[in-house]
Amino acid sequence: MKEIIIYTDGSSRGNPGPGGYGTVMLYKQYRKELAEGFRRTTNNRMELLAVIKGLEAIK
Repeated sequence: MKEIIIYTDGSSRGNPGPGGYGTVMLYKQYRKELAEGFRRTTNNRMELLAVIKGLEAIK
């Protein structure tokens, strides 16, 4: 079984307010980074979206 490590974070300034997420995926010597920003969002939405985008990327 392959082991992929996924680190995620999401935040917003204000709730709602501008925010974004970041995802870093590690597999052996490979590294992939994902990030996106939004004009109006919530911290919870960004935290969850970071995990969703990471899982979608390894699908």
